[in-house]
Amino acid sequence: MSKVETKEVINTKLKMTPSEAIVETLVKEGITHISGILGSAFMDMLDLLPAAGIRFIGVRHEQSAAHMEDGFCRVSGKAGVVIGQNGPGITNMVTSVAAANQAHTPMVIISPSAGTPTVGWDGFQECDQVSVFKAVTKETVRVTHPGRVADCLRTAFRIAYAERGPVLFDIPRDYFYGEIEDYILEPHQYRVDVRGCGSSESLNKAAELLENAEYPVIISGRGTVDSDGIEDVKAIAEHLTIPAAVSYMHNDAFPADHPLAVGPIGYMGSKAAMHTLKKADVVLAIGTRLSVFGTLPCYDIDYFPKNAKIIQIDINPRNLARTHPIEVGIIGDAREASIELLKRIKNLIPNVLENKQRLAEAAELKQQWEKELVELAMVEGSPINPRRALLELTKVLPENAIVTTDIGNVSSTANAYLKFNKPRTHIAALTFGNTGFAYPTALGAKLANPDCPVVAIVGDGAWGMSLHEVSTAVEENIPVVACVFNNGAWCAEKKNQVDFYNNRFVGADIQNPDFAEVARSMGAAGIRVERPEDVGAAILEAINSNKPTVLDIQVDGTQLAPPFRKDALKMPTRLLPKYAHLDYRNW
Repeated sequence: MSKVETKEVINTKLKMTPSEAIVETLVKEGITHISGILGSAFMDMLDLLPAAGIRFIGVRHEQSAAHMEDGFCRVSGKAGVVIGQNGPGITNMVTSVAAANQAHTPMVIISPSAGTPTVGWDGFQECDQVSVFKAVTKETVRVTHPGRVADCLRTAFRIAYAERGPVLFDIPRDYFYGEIEDYILEPHQYRVDVRGCGSSESLNKAAELLENAEYPVIISGRGTVDSDGIEDVKAIAEHLTIPAAVSYMHNDAFPADHPLAVGPIGYMGSKAAMHTLKKADVVLAIGTRLSVFGTLPCYDIDYFPKNAKIIQIDINPRNLARTHPIEVGIIGDAREASIELLKRIKNLIPNVLENKQRLAEAAELKQQWEKELVELAMVEGSPINPRRALLELTKVLPENAIVTTDIGNVSSTANAYLKFNKPRTHIAALTFGNTGFAYPTALGAKLANPDCPVVAIVGDGAWGMSLHEVSTAVEENIPVVACVFNNGAWCAEKKNQVDFYNNRFVGADIQNPDFAEVARSMGAAGIRVERPEDVGAAILEAINSNKPTVLDIQVDGTQLAPPFRKDALKMPTRLLPKYAHLDYRNW
């Protein structure tokens, strides 16, 4: 077929139903699965999925669907798609969509809404879903006519990729039916994936700043991973001997085994990274928004430099200088900008600038930090020091393992222990900070890369919000390993009650079943671990079984990490006489 004929076929309108137009647009986008829970609102479209080659993955709670697709996208680079019943089915996704929004994860939420003949009558499962999702998505796209379904869905994908986040595609449930004529276009006809490198003037200025820097430091973030730019960031680091940290909870944004790697900044990050960054006179922040929480003092180290000149590269202009004043802002793709920046650096400094002192300092700081981590882990616990369990886990993880981490005391402590040499292997809850994230996200990560072992690090509180999805893992044969750190409490919050409320525990302690036994009753494998020396063997057994497996790891609930929000808490004062005994001045 000639090019002219191909174009003619592409641009020919087809007679079809709106459901068919939606599904065919999904096929063109390369969508091979959709997550959600079936509902009558979209059953006409659902009926088409098997014939279209699109797998429908039924979860047990709609919140899990968007977490799954968050994980799928972070590993695959492809936007995930979720769907649910209008009203409660869609509103159940608010939390997980909000998490994906703050994580800059492209996603399309197909959102059936109340039928147009009854809107405004408070009908069954009626909700103004567009208003609900406006604050937690990049855009809400409302289908205004059945003939616009394909166009609106294309718009949703275009914005999701362009602005890096979830987009709501809201369609009245009666608009799935009828007969329309429309085009089915190829993605390149309605969206552009290739991004630019930024302005030449800004790149030139950045290169000059780096040329004259006394102690430059790189912070590499999610944008570096998403753009497949790690090799290019490494090249900059190696040419100028620049130590490289990774942004909060993106431990896979620079290979940990590299001589210039100093580890993650942010809560429970690397002291080596913090002490290194503290000395910087120029910070090259690549593909990171430099979030406020991710740059707060930690371990009583106020490490983020106040007077350093910051070069910030980000694809989204909204993120530039949003949290820290910058010297140079570059609106561009992390990889493309890094390639062009290196060219300019080499023009200014043709030969590799080997700085043995910086290499030696990085090595020394890392060695000290590693020693401290091991010493902290080897303190006896009853039954297991959670740090020891994390240490044993990291010893046995295969090189290609993908790890998802929840939010909470043990999950966040993992930030100090987890090291990755490959990108798209660390999938964390990040700054939205909702519990129940890690396990469904791990299911999505496994769908994206079935050949890699996937391990979820989850606290027992978060597991209470996740364990129902073990049924999904069994039913869909998704062999993910859940490492449940069972300390019998919401320990991140319990630590606040220890430090700020004189050990008065309200709502902190929880009573758990035997999670291994529960897993077995659901058709998965379950292993209870009570000794630190058994942790590594149990994890390897679970990975090698290639079955959905839950490890119930018994850890000490008194060995706690520092408070999450030390910056936002104050010692309690009480003014009414009946509460005087609760005033910190009277303890």
